Amino acid sequence: MSTVALKRGAAPPRRKPVAARKPAPATLALPVSAPTLRRNVGMTAAGLVLLATAVVTSLMGIPQRAWQDFVRQTADAGYEIRHVEINGAEELSRLAVYDAALSGPTNAMLAADLHAIRDRLLAMPWVADASVARRLPDTLAITIVERKPAALWQHRQRFAAVDVTGRVLTTRNLERYASLPVVVGPGANLHVRELLMLTAAAPALSAKVDAAVLVGGRRWDVKFKTGETLALPDTPAAATAAFKKFASLDAGEGDENRLLGGRFERFDMRLPGQMTVGGPAVQKALEEAAKAAKAAKTQKPTTI
Repeated sequence: MSTVALKRGAAPPRRKPVAARKPAPATLALPVSAPTLRRNVGMTAAGLVLLATAVVTSLMGIPQRAWQDFVRQTADAGYEIRHVEINGAEELSRLAVYDAALSGPTNAMLAADLHAIRDRLLAMPWVADASVARRLPDTLAITIVERKPAALWQHRQRFAAVDVTGRVLTTRNLERYASLPVVVGPGANLHVRELLMLTAAAPALSAKVDAAVLVGGRRWDVKFKTGETLALPDTPAAATAAFKKFASLDAGEGDENRLLGGRFERFDMRLPGQMTVGGPAVQKALEEAAKAAKAAKTQKPTTI
């Protein structure tokens, strides 16, 4: 059997190992160009949000300058704060709202710090709550919930409108709030809610209240429009009970049966179940009683 010798060719030259390419460093090139953005200024809000999300994701680890460049280009394309829409501001100055909205380092819409704007609004006396939202491409929508004046606070010969928490709202144009109850004394503003709950227990009598003086930071002296003063106990429950009791006593038919109206000056109900009165009628009655007692002593006994 013949054999065939197979000759192998020369071994191919060994290839030099190829060094793995290092990933190209991220560049500052933007995912979209400014002209493209300009052509798409009319894109929907949802589309821009998705775009912004994609940009933020793609820029992870890229220098802050890239994001700033992108924000600047979106602003050039029309995504810039040019309008501020304000809802719910009646007492609050609109100029103050504009100032809070536009106090950031830039007016670029994507760079607007909504939380910081809201915090600036909440620091204003009239603002109880606020919401801030973007309305693309160029509007900030701000909704304000204002505090409501509940009383006038008199302290050191000055007046201020306050809400139920005692927060001072304004010291100007107070004639608008002339119908509100007046609380007097240091710290009286912090007890407005307590006073309103007390007077609400007797609405008819509450309508006759002119002011309430906080005594010792613990209890109220209620001043009525007819000039009398009612001293109440120093606990909310006892004060409410005394106020309701006084209202029932003053609700008698006929002026001669009412407590308010000029016959008395002061009613003291600080002790439970008791009321001490003072005023012209009381003084007159005491004087007449003293005269009667004196006459009884000097009168000679009658002999039969």
